Amino acid sequence: MKITVGMVARPSTSWANKTGSWRVGTRPRFLQDKCNACDLCALSCPEGCVFGEARNDYHADLDFCKGCGNCAEVCPVNDIEMVPEEKSLPQDWIVFTDEQEFKSMSTA
Repeated sequence: MKITVGMVARPSTSWANKTGSWRVGTRPRFLQDKCNACDLCALSCPEGCVFGEARNDYHADLDFCKGCGNCAEVCPVNDIEMVPEEKSLPQDWIVFTDEQEFKSMSTA
């Protein structure tokens, strides 16, 4: 009898699990001003979610980005900045500033 500890998933199923909601409160903003296409941002990303092929073409797939800041840290020309997540949310999203505000809108 074979015993497996943990979880076994089919190959390529991680693309269905959008883990960007785990982000730590900041996300990268690619300024696309001084980029020299060195590819260090993509190489340093532990999630493999930074993509680009030419100067000023790099971006992060925010469905998977955790906001670690590695890309901004290794950028030799400082063309990536980490911005607070609140500034990047769509205008129609509700962001609660404290627990009391959340509870006041609760229906239960």
